[in-house]
Amino acid sequence: MLIDSHAHLEMREFDHDRDEVVRRAKEAGVDCIVTVGTNLRDCRKAVALAAQYESVYAALGVHPHDVKGIDEKTYDAISRLISQPKVVAYGEIGLDFFRNRSPRDVQIRCFGEQLEMAKEFDLPVIIHDRDAHAETLKMLGTWKGKKGGVVHCFSGDAAMAKKCLDMGFYISIPGPVTYPKAEKLIEVVRQVPLERMLVETDAPYLTPQPHRGKRNEPAYVLHTAKRIADIKGLTLAEIGAATSQNARAVFGIK
Repeated sequence: MLIDSHAHLEMREFDHDRDEVVRRAKEAGVDCIVTVGTNLRDCRKAVALAAQYESVYAALGVHPHDVKGIDEKTYDAISRLISQPKVVAYGEIGLDFFRNRSPRDVQIRCFGEQLEMAKEFDLPVIIHDRDAHAETLKMLGTWKGKKGGVVHCFSGDAAMAKKCLDMGFYISIPGPVTYPKAEKLIEVVRQVPLERMLVETDAPYLTPQPHRGKRNEPAYVLHTAKRIADIKGLTLAEIGAATSQNARAVFGIK
C-alpha cells in the first residue's frame, strides 16, 4: 500500500474524471491521498473532496504564487475550514523565487504569517521551496511549530536535505526521480533515511517517466516508489510500508 502525500485533486484538470482517478489510485494500491489546497477556492474544494472520498484527506494553505491576494478575510476563512474533519496539514506554503508570481517581500511575510497559523492550530506544514533554499531554511529554522512537517517535491541537494532532517522535517520525493537526468534527486534518495521519506505525485504536475507528457494522477506514485526501491536496493513493499507509515505519522492519519 502507498500514500500519495501530495496531490491536487481539487484542480480543474480532474473535474471530468475525478471518480475514475480515485478508483485507479485504489486499484494501484494507493491507500490514501492528501489533496492540497493552494488558494481559498481550492481549499474549500479540498475539504469537500475529503468529505466525499474515504481515501482523501485535505491540507489547506495559500501557495506563494497566490499570496499577493491574501487579506484578513482569507485567513479567517481558512481558520474556519481547518475545523472540518480530515484536515491534516497546513499548506502548501513557502517561497517560489523561480516564478515570482507574488513579490518576494510579500511571499516572505505571508510565509511567516502562515507558519504562525500552523503553529496556532497545531498542524504540520507542507513546504513549497523553489529557488529559495537559503531563505526557506532560515525561516524554518526559527519556526517553533511542534508538529514539524514535509518539504514537498524536494528540489535541493543532499546537504540541504540533511539540514531539513535535522530540523525534524520529512522529505517528499516526486515523480522527477524517475527522469534520466535526475542525478541530484537520486543522490538525495540515497542519503535520506527511509524512515524520514514520503512519496508524492504533485498531480496533475510532474508526471513520472512512463507517462511523462500526460497529466499526472495519484496512481502514478507507484512509479516513484519503484524507482526509490531500485535506488535503495529494497523491495517495493518495503518502500510502500515505510513511506505510508511516515505519512500517517506526520499527518496523523489513522
